[in-house]
Amino acid sequence: MNTPSPASYPLGHGDPAEYPDAVADPDQLLFSYGTLQMPDVQLDTFGRLIAVEDDALPGYTVDYAEIEDPRVVDLSGLAVHPIVRPTGNTLDKVTGKVLWITEDELDAADEYEVELYRRIEVQLQSRRAAWVYVSI
Repeated sequence: MNTPSPASYPLGHGDPAEYPDAVADPDQLLFSYGTLQMPDVQLDTFGRLIAVEDDALPGYTVDYAEIEDPRVVDLSGLAVHPIVRPTGNTLDKVTGKVLWITEDELDAADEYEVELYRRIEVQLQSRRAAWVYVSI
């Protein structure tokens, strides 16, 4: 039997038999510093809870943006969301979580994020490549 990696278990815990909807092979890393870490947002956006790991994004800082999309505000419970922007200063860093997701789930995350954000590929403190949503 092909057992999924722990990254495919909801929140990285449990026996795969307990999670029949778990994704067998998430192959995309998405760095989240905000609402995509919230269980309700994950369930609505991805249809499951996502395995996460701590990491950081060097050379960036956090700002905040007012969100006007009522669906996103209702789902997250927040009208103001964090948004990161590059500083070029290696001493700056944003802490967050790496989410292990599939390409389809990455597309779903694109739909969740409002037009204030764009997705780019970055190198995290762990030296892993990951996607992140940054200020446009």
